[in-house]
Amino acid sequence: MLVTNPRALRDAYPDALKSIMCIAEARHTRSWLSRWNLLSPQPTPLWQLPDLARRLDVAEVHVKDESVRSSLGSFKALGAPAALVRLVVRRHPSWVPEDVLAGVHRDELGDLVVISATDGNHGRALAAAARSAGVRCVIVLHRHVSLERERAIAAFGAEIVRIEGNYDASVAHAAHLAERQGWQVISDTAYPGYEEVPRDVMQGYGTMIDEVLQQAGPASQACPFTHVVLQGGVGGLAAGVASYFWERFGVHRPTFIVVEPRQADCLMQSALQGRPAVATGSVDSVMAGLACGETSTLAWRFLEPSVDCFAAIEDGHAVEAMRWLAQGSRLDRPIVSGESGAAGAAALHLLALSPAWRQQAGLGADSKVLLINTEGATAPGVYAELVGRTADEVLQAQREWARAGAA
Repeated sequence: MLVTNPRALRDAYPDALKSIMCIAEARHTRSWLSRWNLLSPQPTPLWQLPDLARRLDVAEVHVKDESVRSSLGSFKALGAPAALVRLVVRRHPSWVPEDVLAGVHRDELGDLVVISATDGNHGRALAAAARSAGVRCVIVLHRHVSLERERAIAAFGAEIVRIEGNYDASVAHAAHLAERQGWQVISDTAYPGYEEVPRDVMQGYGTMIDEVLQQAGPASQACPFTHVVLQGGVGGLAAGVASYFWERFGVHRPTFIVVEPRQADCLMQSALQGRPAVATGSVDSVMAGLACGETSTLAWRFLEPSVDCFAAIEDGHAVEAMRWLAQGSRLDRPIVSGESGAAGAAALHLLALSPAWRQQAGLGADSKVLLINTEGATAPGVYAELVGRTADEVLQAQREWARAGAA
């Protein structure tokens, strides 16, 4: 299903939004976050997939590959750690952000407890940052989060709380525990009365686009992409990315397309209803990172005026995309892309091969599309089961592909 957003604007980036998220703060966050020893000091790759572009009859397809951002395996390594550090520095304005993640102040942070709900990646990133800083961390998991993902989070010393219910129930439970115990919620979803921390999470995601625009070539007035396909979830990633592009290119911003699981379509429902809304389905999805039922109120303030189309896809479409991204081709590098990571590629494939949707999204032979591979094999067992190959086998194929290209 594809829905066009009638409230999307082609205008200068509004000052009201710039006061919340801006390029200057994204770059400042990048400057100190990149020094964390769990992140790669180099920008993540921006791959070009010419065979896929030819198959879809578009000019270019680029993939920003967040699977190699860190050992954490996803773009979430930019969000939760940034928010944790900003929370600490607000309490201690004289402290230097990079010192917090270096553990310089762990003795003074012994009484701080942070908590969050997660489908996996956000909680893992928060747990890792909390361990680096010397902060106690509690993570709330709902019934659909796999044991494999739970163990990956617990490996960083986080205390795990399991509940019945879905992701949205885990968000509510985390908020309840925080209020009762005096803990601090570090969530990537905003709700009434809670927007400062989610803002910091979203601002961290701007790092990706700061890198992308450097990698795409010399700075110019023209945007190097006509279309950007973004994963939905609660809306944080899409808001963080869209805000950067919108501020940088104004009326010439790219067309933004947000993709969600069909059964977790809270953003599409928000577009249809004109307000932050809830999903119409069961929410449970193989795309675990996108299995969210309620729209982030803060993210929606950015998405309502900027996202041009909302797409809802089936789980099987994401799995198929995982497989053909892993396979690669003569000109396309094999890529390890997890269930949520492949959602953007799956949506582009569906849009480009449907004449009606293609026209609705404004895709043409001259379109230059940016995708974000938001995660690698963050649940290696699930990845191998779905793809039919392990992530290590795909990485080996990637190395062989690179050697063949260099020969």
